This record gives sequence, structure tokens and C-alpha cells, in this order.
Amino acid sequence: MHRLKPPRAATPGIRAQLMLFLAFICLLLLGLYWFLSTQLLEPLYNRRIENQLADQADEIVSLIQDTQDEGGIISSWDFGILMVDSTFRTKLYESLSANTQLTNFCVDISDSTLRSVITIENLYPCLLHNSTLSSKSDSSSFSWDKSTVIEMRRACRSNGSWLQVLNTSGGSSQVVVGRMSLDGTYSVLVSTSLVHVAEAGQVLSDMLPLIAILVFAFALAAAWLFSQWFTRPLRELSAAARQVAQGDYSVHVEPNRRDELGTLAEDFNHMAREVQRAAQMQRDLLANVSHDLRTPLTLIKGYAETVRDITGDDKPHRDEQLNIIVDETDRLTALVSSVMELSKVTSGADKCEMVRFDMGQLCDEVSERYDAVCAQNGWTLQLELPDQPLEVFADPTMIERALHNLLGNAMHHIGPDGVFVLRAMPCEEGVRVEVEDHGPGISAEDLPYIFERYYRSRSDAGKAGTGLGLSITKAIFEQHGFRFGVQSTPGKGSTFWFIMKPPAGEH
Repeated sequence: MHRLKPPRAATPGIRAQLMLFLAFICLLLLGLYWFLSTQLLEPLYNRRIENQLADQADEIVSLIQDTQDEGGIISSWDFGILMVDSTFRTKLYESLSANTQLTNFCVDISDSTLRSVITIENLYPCLLHNSTLSSKSDSSSFSWDKSTVIEMRRACRSNGSWLQVLNTSGGSSQVVVGRMSLDGTYSVLVSTSLVHVAEAGQVLSDMLPLIAILVFAFALAAAWLFSQWFTRPLRELSAAARQVAQGDYSVHVEPNRRDELGTLAEDFNHMAREVQRAAQMQRDLLANVSHDLRTPLTLIKGYAETVRDITGDDKPHRDEQLNIIVDETDRLTALVSSVMELSKVTSGADKCEMVRFDMGQLCDEVSERYDAVCAQNGWTLQLELPDQPLEVFADPTMIERALHNLLGNAMHHIGPDGVFVLRAMPCEEGVRVEVEDHGPGISAEDLPYIFERYYRSRSDAGKAGTGLGLSITKAIFEQHGFRFGVQSTPGKGSTFWFIMKPPAGEH
């Protein structure tokens, strides 16, 4: 009983997803802008002003300390008259003038009697010395020693470091930072006004809806154009993929971009070429296999009919014809087996079971299988191995199959000396294995295609074999990721080679 799967919910296309994503980013940025302008603008601004005032107050305290360490005098009282050292006053003015961060500020330096020693007023109106914040007992005349500032001097002496924000009913605000000199003689107050940052934040908040509408409309238009431009290569690839699905492998997508989409277009073109090549090779393979199947089947049928109708009672002729039937059947079986083996290796049905083993030992075992055929034909298989072990990491069954294919190919092209060689040696990449024959060699025009499926060079025409052994060997090497190749000189022989990887951690 089959369970029906519920239909999947429709998802928006890439263009819609891009537009939704950009719209979301736009709303997120607008929300962040609103939060910064309405919630963080004022506290961040106030903190910055407080830090600047604290730095200025610390600099004045340091100047007082340096003057005292040098034996200088800040101020003194002579018969009730306050005397301030002119040198210190000059240094103070120079220090304040060098500060480019604060432009409008008030500096109040007082002594232990809580009376003003030096007051620099560069702020109007200054809430420290203005009568607006003074008590009713204070006169309306301007004075450096109003009750408000005296209380602040006293608070600074009590706490050492001190900060306060002054507000008036008119909405004016002023922040004051206090510091004490190291000997406790002088207190320093530095203040400045706070601009109406809250009102500025409210103005920005009022403008936000209009800004949001304009930005959102612009973002949607930009997202539409961007998605149109961005998805055009994908639409072209989709159309090309449909053509490939319909059997048109000659389709080509122009890679007009130098990014991932351009790389995707190049990969698609490469895929289309490989699919076209594979399809052509499949057609050629089927045509060649069909041709080779037709010959043994025709012979089998012909000789079987002959045995049945003519030579059934003639034992010598019958045995000869039956042997031909057996040979053609073996040939047919070998062809079918090779095709099935190639299909399994190239399709990945035969998975590599990678293990660690000694390639020298495997070569020795494989070479022993050829002792009988070499003795029967007067050939010699030379085995050249080093004294040291040749540790590799591969599938020994597949490698043995590849060795048999290469050695079988060498026997089919053995030279007049009757010698072919199996050689293994260590190299920088791992272990290099070579199979060498001294036969007629391979021509330059055949060399690039020698590993192709069912390819036969002109010199092999009419020879026994399926023509698939080297194709199977190539597929095995590609599954392992081995480098492989062939070197050949016409008239002198050929050397097929491949390089095996060592176990992990070994070189």
C-alpha cells in the first residue's frame, strides 16, 4: 500500500526571494536608524561631552600639580586681596586654547575657602554663575561666588570626583565635572552646555515615516532590477538544461560574467560537451559491440546448422566445427563480460575498498600467474622490484584487475625478443608501476585515444580481444585518483605507467 505524499507548498522564485530579502534588510536598517536616532543619540552624546570635560579637568589638575612641583604659586591672599600668579594663568590659557574639542565652556578654580581663584567664562549663559539657579538671597548682580557654585565646590571637595547635570525650567541644560588637586587645596569645575539633542532626535523620528517610504520604494525598485539582472543567467541555464533533456547536446551558454554564475555556465558547457561525448561513445560502443556480437553469433548459428544438417555423422569435421562454436562462444562471453565490467566500474557500482598493502607483493603474486603461458610460448616476464616494501593505499582487487589488463595488452603486443616487463619503484608521489613491452609501439596519432572505450589502433585491426581492457583500466585509475599514462616509440615498444598514493601520513 503506497502512502500518498502531501503536495509540497509552493515556494517563491529566486527573484521574489531576492526582493523579500532586500526589503527585509531595508526595514532592518530603518529600524536600526530609528533606534540609534531616538534611543542612543542623546546618551552617547552626553557621555562624549562628559568624557571631554573630565579630560579637561584632569589636564587642569595636572597643570596645578606641575606648577606646585616646580615651586610656583597658584594664588595667595595678601591683606584680604587674592593674588593669582600670572605665569600659571598664562599656562592655563594656553592649555585651554590648545583644546580643540571644547569650544564653549566654563572653568572655575577655587581654593580651600570655597572662593573663586580663577574663573574663565566662555559660555553664555553659564548656569554656574547666573542668578537663574541661585537662591533668593543672592543678589541679581553677576558674581563668581553664587550660592549654587559654592555648593558645587563643597560637593567636589567632599567627593574628590564629581559630576552633575543642571537643568532650568526654560529647557537649558549644563553638565559640570569636578576634580580636586592632589594636595586638596584647589577644586576645579569644568562645565559646558548640552545642546537639545532630544529635540533633534524627535525631529529625526518625525521624519522617519517619509524616509522609510522613500527608501522602501527605492529598495523595491532596485531589488526588481537587481533580481532581473541576477537571475538572467539562471534562466538561460534553465532553458539550456531543457534542451539537453530533449537530446540537444550541442547547446552552449555564453559565460558573460566572471563570478560564480559565470563559472556555473562554464561548468554547464563542460557538462554538455561531456554528455555529448558520452552519448556518442555509447552509440559507438553499441554499434561496435553489435558488430562484434553479430560475427560470433553468425558463426555459431552457421556451424551449428552445419553440424545438424551435414557433418553430424562425420566426427572429425563435427569436432572441428564444434570447437569453432566453443571458441566463438568464449569470445562472445568475454565480450559481454568486458562490457558489463566496464559498465560497473564507470558507473560506480564497484566501489573502491581502500586498504593498506604492499604493492611489491601484489606484483609478485600477479607475475606468477603468467609462468605457464610464458613457458608455453617461450616468453619472459621480467619482474623488477626494489628490496624495500612498497606500501600503498588502494583497492587491491581493482589494482590486480588493472595489472592483468596491462599485462594482457603487453602480451598481445610482445616484441620479437618475447620479453615484457612489470616494474614497481618508489617515487616522490608514492609508488610508480610500469608495464613495458618491446612490440611495434603506438603511433602518435593513436596515442591520445589509446584509453578510449573500444578504440583500436590500426595495428590492432583483426587481433583478438574486446578493445575494452584499457578503458576498464582507465576507469579504475580514475576512481582511485591515480595519475597514469603511456609512453611509446613506434618500432621500439610501449610503457604503460600509473602512480599509486602512499598511506595517509607517508610520503
